[in-house]
Amino acid sequence: MTNFGHRLYSLLTIAASIIGAAALCSASPATAQDTKRPADAKRGAVIASQGNTATAPACALCHAFDGASDGSGAFPRIAGQSAYYLSQQLRAYGSGVRANAIMVPIARGLSPEDIADVASYYASLETPFPPLADPNPDLVKRGKQLAETGNATKGIPGCDDCHGAEGAGRPPTLPYLAGQYASYTALQLRMWKRGFRRDNPETMVLFAKKLDDQEIAAVAAYYQKLRGTGEVAAWR
Repeated sequence: MTNFGHRLYSLLTIAASIIGAAALCSASPATAQDTKRPADAKRGAVIASQGNTATAPACALCHAFDGASDGSGAFPRIAGQSAYYLSQQLRAYGSGVRANAIMVPIARGLSPEDIADVASYYASLETPFPPLADPNPDLVKRGKQLAETGNATKGIPGCDDCHGAEGAGRPPTLPYLAGQYASYTALQLRMWKRGFRRDNPETMVLFAKKLDDQEIAAVAAYYQKLRGTGEVAAWR
């Protein structure tokens, strides 16, 4: 990582901590308090497959039991994401910091123990990547450049500076992007760009606003081409 990348990552980590603390302070007691026991991935598997019977449906209805979702990109791949990150996102939905018509009521129906358990379950999975259609090679090449070096003219650092080499993530706080569905990644970037997602204002909102639609499509296509092992398809 470049010196700029190191400085940026340090600043973003501090900012993320501040934002996360603010989110938890504003959350309702049911979502803000921490569970007092170790996470139980086996119980999390039951919640994933059946819901918690009272207030939240099964996660598998959208994300599949193996965390790969359905491949359409309408729902993100969550298998193997860190339990910390998954829990953080559920708490953000529950507090209203992150808005989504489907996820907000579901997250609010989960207890702190439910969140810890289901996050632990999905984090434990090593799910194969499904075969997907190959994107335009030129688009992927442009995305690779943005991911690795960014766009200095626009003041955009490389995505890998925060999300790790080849989108491997920086557990536990920053998610992997390698193998994430391009349509989902592009949608989230457009939501940040256009103000529909307001979480991470000092990071993702700031940088997404500087990306044009072609750059968003390019970086999303590139990361979909990567796989969790760090291997890249034959176009490289």
